Amino acid sequence: MPAPTPRSTAVALLDKVLGEGRLLSELSAPLSRLAAPDRARALRLASDTLRGMDRADRLLSRQLRKTPQLHVMNILRLGTVELCTGGDAHGVVDELVSLVGTHPRYKRLRGLVNAILRQMAGDAGKPWKDLRIPRLPGWLRDPLVSAWGNGAVSAMEKAQFSGAPVDLTLKPDEDPSKWADRLGATVLPSGSLRLANPGQISALPGYSEGAWWVQDAAAALPARTLAPKAGERVLDLCAAPGGKTLQLAAAGAIVTALDISEKRMERVRENLARTNLSAEIVVGDGLRYQGGPFDAILVDAPCSATGTIRRHPDLPYAKDGSEFGALIALQTQMLDHALTLLAPGGRLIFCTCSLLPDEGEVQVEQALARHNGLRTDASALDLPGIDPGWKTEEGGLRLRPDYWPELGGMDGFYIAVLRQD
Repeated sequence: MPAPTPRSTAVALLDKVLGEGRLLSELSAPLSRLAAPDRARALRLASDTLRGMDRADRLLSRQLRKTPQLHVMNILRLGTVELCTGGDAHGVVDELVSLVGTHPRYKRLRGLVNAILRQMAGDAGKPWKDLRIPRLPGWLRDPLVSAWGNGAVSAMEKAQFSGAPVDLTLKPDEDPSKWADRLGATVLPSGSLRLANPGQISALPGYSEGAWWVQDAAAALPARTLAPKAGERVLDLCAAPGGKTLQLAAAGAIVTALDISEKRMERVRENLARTNLSAEIVVGDGLRYQGGPFDAILVDAPCSATGTIRRHPDLPYAKDGSEFGALIALQTQMLDHALTLLAPGGRLIFCTCSLLPDEGEVQVEQALARHNGLRTDASALDLPGIDPGWKTEEGGLRLRPDYWPELGGMDGFYIAVLRQD
């Protein structure tokens, strides 16, 4: 069997996402035989193909009499996206024709793949830019349109199709301007740094010294909203992958980071070591945890992750919305339990990386109705870079992928600061 390449691995990833409903984040095995730069390229190729799949399928339908088997279709999809977005025709076509030729079941289709991809490299691919922005699948688009309107969802789809730059969070004592110059980055209104084309993250200046970590600008706001003080006892509930834990620890808080996944918490340990920060690591079920009381708690509750579609274009294809009800119930339980761990006069951040009001605004409205003396602290949301129009009626903050369009957007998030009188 030929050695894997970024393209062949990208096709394998597409087969898993589109054939088995797997998320890219779960698929370490196909990537394990590649060097780090090639792994990054394989993920980029798979992600670009998923973002452009609607356009690719429209162009391919004009060339195909019938849809081939999924593996072959994914080869054609990847090739079409690459060719229509500036890929080298010779390299793309030759490698993908060879790839289908090595498959015992599909090698008879080499001629078909060769013919179609050569057409895509020519006139057949020219309409690419004129096709509509790919739409989200109905299971996700319909509730989003109901919540935010068709225009807003179209803008979110545009952000998703454009993809996401890489954002960095600096340690509090680091100079953003200095690091922006060193990294060729932009300082965002909220203080995060944004890189358009970072390349291999671990090779960037400041990585090995632990001066910064990767974290979307929106994902950095919950911990900034919590505003931890040195010496405060803070619980980071559902802590992995750990960006918020690092923020809390860097502020001088005494942090307990809790998550149910041992594998994901290993990454938190690695990042704490790299950044020379410390936190107590607890692997366990957040609903059974009985520590505290804590001065502050950050609950980044399990959710649909629909706010991360610009960074995770596999999500609309690997999910179908059937888990919404169970996730919403879990969020309610987690929020209620976290309040029992909070010291008198303490504060709690409830946040989700979701675009669905049932996982954000509605959760907080219902929590306020359930708990006497519980209130939102909207003044805590007055941070640099926050548009007052993003605040919500119940006192939270709604972030969406279509915000900051001129800067490259942000993840969708909901954030609320809760205080118990």
